[in-house]
Amino acid sequence: RTEQWPFVALDGTLVPIAQLHGPRNPTGAESWYSGKHHRHGANIQVLCDPTGYPVWVSAASPGSTHDITAARRFVLPALYPAAAAGTPTLTDKGYQGAGIGIRHPRRLTRAAHVDDLSRDKILISLRAVAERGNALLKNTWRALRLITLDPNRTTEITAAALVLLHLQRGTAKSAW
Repeated sequence: RTEQWPFVALDGTLVPIAQLHGPRNPTGAESWYSGKHHRHGANIQVLCDPTGYPVWVSAASPGSTHDITAARRFVLPALYPAAAAGTPTLTDKGYQGAGIGIRHPRRLTRAAHVDDLSRDKILISLRAVAERGNALLKNTWRALRLITLDPNRTTEITAAALVLLHLQRGTAKSAW
């Protein structure tokens, strides 16, 4: 709100980790294995400004955690006051049902109205900057391409990468 941005963009990304045969989730699957990506990793939520520059990263969740679950735990409680003040958060379809101020494309039928199709295309194009934020973090710092340490250290590594990215840009803003 203090930056007077028209919106912020939220997206989740998987930071790959070395294969880990660790704790299992309640369904019996490996917690750090992402079925969506077919690899082990940590789910990180990245909040970007309207230009696609990452301004905040969440703590790491096991790769089996869905984006909406990680967002509800780490991000959304902080974004709701900003949404109430008029700053919406743009997300992808995976965040449906997230609550107030979270704007996402709808799952439309073939017979959808042209207004609904246009709304979705606008949201998708505006939210695409979040993909840039994920790419900046993961492609700038090799450490985020594959983590071979304890996966619980992913939070510190990602936060350090964000701070270094801000220092490299010339604006040292807080990672948390």
